[in-house]
Amino acid sequence: MAETYNFGMPLLDAAQAQKHVTVNEAIARADAVAQMRLKSRGVTVPPVAVDGAAYGIGVGASGDWAGQDGNLAVQANGGWVFISPRPGWRGWDESTNEALIYDGVNWQADAVSVSAGGAGTHWRVAEIDHVITAGASSATVNIIPDGAQVVGVTGRVISAITGTGVASWQLGVAGAVNRYGSGLGLGLNAWAKGLSGQPQTYYADTPLLLTPDAGTFSAGTVRLCVHYVELGVPRAV
Repeated sequence: MAETYNFGMPLLDAAQAQKHVTVNEAIARADAVAQMRLKSRGVTVPPVAVDGAAYGIGVGASGDWAGQDGNLAVQANGGWVFISPRPGWRGWDESTNEALIYDGVNWQADAVSVSAGGAGTHWRVAEIDHVITAGASSATVNIIPDGAQVVGVTGRVISAITGTGVASWQLGVAGAVNRYGSGLGLGLNAWAKGLSGQPQTYYADTPLLLTPDAGTFSAGTVRLCVHYVELGVPRAV
């Protein structure tokens, strides 16, 4: 049976019987790979799934997926249809909320460009809801990863910030407490948007630091997002 070049959708033969089977399979493939959304990647055991659900098959797949490592599995007509992804295909991983691009061997997350050898430039956003601790400052978990070049940090107050003598606050890191903002508001939905003044690379996992302009914090919650670039090296040979 002939197939289309890009998505491998089956084409009808002349005077073919049971045409609806072929048409339905083609529609299922098109639905799976156009605006592609994968339920998950690296899956090796076929799950119970609804028609149209797509998965990225991992290494060592078993059962109905045996021998299909690296392919896409699409549930169609109660069975599985397998599709070999092509370099440059893009999709979305529903389990990790990551944009994907296929480099010919692997799915790379949050990559804006990839090389033939698997190197990638990755734009990422790390988000946390930070509960402010009482005191003269409040440090987050290590939200900035080692090797990240930070473009900037944004934030949104999702529970009003309170404190003794506190009229505003600053956002930064140890040694540069206002790098990403100062004079920031305390009320619900007050926001922060601070750009790095120059390419700012961090060579260790690093927390953000929130400090009041005066006084001490009592409570509050801020949703913080670090916008950064990471470099991926070429794959092993």
